[in-house]
Amino acid sequence: MSSSAASVAVKTAPLSPSSYNARPLAIALVLIAAGIAYLQAAVGPKQAALAGVGALLGVALYHASFGFTSAWRVFIADRRGAGLRAQMVMLAVGVVLFFPALADGTLFGNKVVGLVSPVGVSVAFGAFIFGVGMQLGGGCASGTLYTVGGGSTRMIVTLAAFIVGSVVATAHLPWWESLPHIKPVSLIKVWGLWPALIANLALFAAIGAFTLWAEKRRHGRVVGVPMTRSAKGTPALLRGPWPLVWGALALVLLNYATLALAGRPWGVTSAFALWGAKAFMALGVDVASWPYWAKQVNVLNAPVAQDVTTVMDIGIILGALAAASIAGKFAPVWKIPVRSLLAAIVGGLLLGYGARLAYGCNIGAYFSGIISGSLHGWLWLVAAFFGNVFGTRLRPLFGLEVETTPRETSC
Repeated sequence: MSSSAASVAVKTAPLSPSSYNARPLAIALVLIAAGIAYLQAAVGPKQAALAGVGALLGVALYHASFGFTSAWRVFIADRRGAGLRAQMVMLAVGVVLFFPALADGTLFGNKVVGLVSPVGVSVAFGAFIFGVGMQLGGGCASGTLYTVGGGSTRMIVTLAAFIVGSVVATAHLPWWESLPHIKPVSLIKVWGLWPALIANLALFAAIGAFTLWAEKRRHGRVVGVPMTRSAKGTPALLRGPWPLVWGALALVLLNYATLALAGRPWGVTSAFALWGAKAFMALGVDVASWPYWAKQVNVLNAPVAQDVTTVMDIGIILGALAAASIAGKFAPVWKIPVRSLLAAIVGGLLLGYGARLAYGCNIGAYFSGIISGSLHGWLWLVAAFFGNVFGTRLRPLFGLEVETTPRETSC
């Protein structure tokens, strides 16, 4: 992410009243507690629990600076692969946890299904422009949420454009879906549990090995990921920063909790389309007549508190706000360079439009798609990576930095 967005500085001083942001921390904690209490009463215990899971995801994303965008950019620009290897660890643990449950169809006695979507032109193009948007907007879907919570004013612009792009794409989606494609392919069903599991683990290992080879070839050695500790030598659990591996494990375990509670894996961007559709309706646009929403009239008309993805997205923002505040790093900067602002708008529109076309984002299509055994998740990964390559080359045109060494950033 560019220096204009919220950066994550390394601070590990012992916690004291003068070293954390008391007011935003209090606001975040009150809103999280009030939201959970409201959802418990109005919707049910599972929805309340999912709000808590969302808040924990926000904490993990913020403290681990677990960005998909910056990890890909650093590898593209300078072949530093620590971030990509952390993603492979996350995916490897994910398939070990998810594949048996999805093959059985139940988890802790509850019915569960994966996020398995069609494979075709729509996914390839959508993922490609999403990748471009990642680099111009300065974040992915999860990264946009946690950096907004962490105090990045630029990412508020990206999020607003993300929402607009998402709802516009729902108007065009029938045409995109008419282009060449094949029906959803579940590798678990096609190959069986063990062959699918072994094949996926082998691919993760191959990608990790490739990043090691590329990094050594460019630099002669591999930069390790240090275990960050506080001044007293204890893990900086509350204040951060966390090692990337901590973030990877936290995200996959919380995704597993989402599967158990919601009956399907973690997703992010369907809520953006819903928020945009409701806003368009408020402006007098007949969104309900669009084929995409005609199939989801109940979702469109229901209160957003009943939408799992909305509840978790808001939880991520509030969790990141709490994490940034307790770390003493919540300090919004309201002055944004014009070119950077333009990149946020263009990038956000591409992110939103691309996510709908590709049946998900870096979370719903890439992370949750792959650990669901969906073939479309692998197509998303390849197409989005090439989009990131193109987007990285565009960044200097908008005055955005292309870092050549790994560092702790937001997404």
